[in-house]
Amino acid sequence: MDARLNLFGNPFAATFLKHLNSAGKVVTDSPLPAATQELVKIRASQINGCGFCLDMHTKEAAKAGETSTRLNLVAVWREATVFTDAERAALELAEQGTRLADAAGGVTDEAWANAAKHYDEEQLAALVSLIAVINAYNRLNVIVRQPAGDYRPGQFG
Repeated sequence: MDARLNLFGNPFAATFLKHLNSAGKVVTDSPLPAATQELVKIRASQINGCGFCLDMHTKEAAKAGETSTRLNLVAVWREATVFTDAERAALELAEQGTRLADAAGGVTDEAWANAAKHYDEEQLAALVSLIAVINAYNRLNVIVRQPAGDYRPGQFG
């Protein structure tokens, strides 16, 4: 399977990705825990059906020491006992922030308040930014049908 558009070879797309990657780097370097960042990227990518991002972020998380049990249970985090309360709050915010079109009113006050119990203002800003950035990446990859399966950890960094 080939992508509809070569995002890495097209000059405009390459410039756009350079700036999107810069935004992603700001989040990566934030005080939001790295494990939480990967879980949020995985969950948003599952919801959006982005195989490329799922391939990338599950492999990166595994390389960073994430367990296969936790990776396998991200999609059903509500029923899983392996996530902290803080991670659960982040996953809920990620789901609601990803499914904006499905819910009148967007993110609930309850989900926001729960996240605010676990993360300070800087971490919340990073979490919101992360949700926006991963959704942008997901949409790019889904629209062009970016193939999944060949990602190697560290490939882009």
